[in-house]
Amino acid sequence: MRPRLPLPTATTLAIVAILLGAVLLGGCGGSSSSNGIASKTPTEILSAATAAANSASSVHVSGSIVSAGSPFTLDLELVKGKGGRGQISEGGLSFNVILLDGTAYISGSPAFYSHFGGPAAAQLLEGKWLKAPASSGTFASLGSLTDLNQLLNTALSDHGALAKGPTTTIDGQQVLSVTDASHGGTLYVATTGKPYPIEISKSGKTGGKISFGSWNAPVTLAAPKDAIDLSQLESHG
Repeated sequence: MRPRLPLPTATTLAIVAILLGAVLLGGCGGSSSSNGIASKTPTEILSAATAAANSASSVHVSGSIVSAGSPFTLDLELVKGKGGRGQISEGGLSFNVILLDGTAYISGSPAFYSHFGGPAAAQLLEGKWLKAPASSGTFASLGSLTDLNQLLNTALSDHGALAKGPTTTIDGQQVLSVTDASHGGTLYVATTGKPYPIEISKSGKTGGKISFGSWNAPVTLAAPKDAIDLSQLESHG
C-alpha cells in the first residue's frame, strides 16, 4: 500500500494531457458493534476492507502527499459505476474534474492554463470546461482516479509484507492498523460496523495522508454546460 501519484502534464494548447494513476486509500464508517477484524490476520483484514470498499456506492476521498518534491492534493467524490467529481492540484496548479458516463471534463485555474498553454491560453480558457472521451489518450488515465472500484482495488492490492498493529481512534472512529513493512504505509480499518478503510498514511519526505469519508452518501453528477470539445479543437488544429 504505497503512494503512486503521477503528475499532470500537457503537450499542446488544445490538449491538456492529464496523466494520473492510482492513489491512496482511506474511509470512514460504522456502528457501535465490533466487526471482528481484530481477531483476523493482516491479510484477512485487508481482504475484508477491500470487500467492504467494493460494496460501497459512493465515497469522498481527500488528502495530500508529497511527490517529486511537490504537494499533490485531491478532493474527490466518487460514484460507483458512474464516475466522480472534485479538484486535483499539484505544485500550486489546480483543476476541477468531472467524469460522467464515459466523458471526462476538466476546468483549470488561470495558473494551470497559463503554465501549460501560456498567457493567451489562460485568457481564452478562463472559466471554461474542456471535454473528451474518458477512453481517449488525453483523459484516459483520469478514469483510474475517478473510478471507485478501480481506485480502491489498485490502492489496496499494491502492498508488500503486512503486519497487524494496535487499535487507535481517527476522528472518533475506532480503527485497527495494518502496516506495509516493505513500503512503509499504514492502512487503518474500521473495527465497528463494516470494515471500511479509514485512512492510509506514510511518513517521510514522500509521505502524506489520504482519508475517505461519507461512504454511500448521495452524490449528484452533472455535465458542465458549454464544455469545449477537445476532439473538435484537434480536428481544426
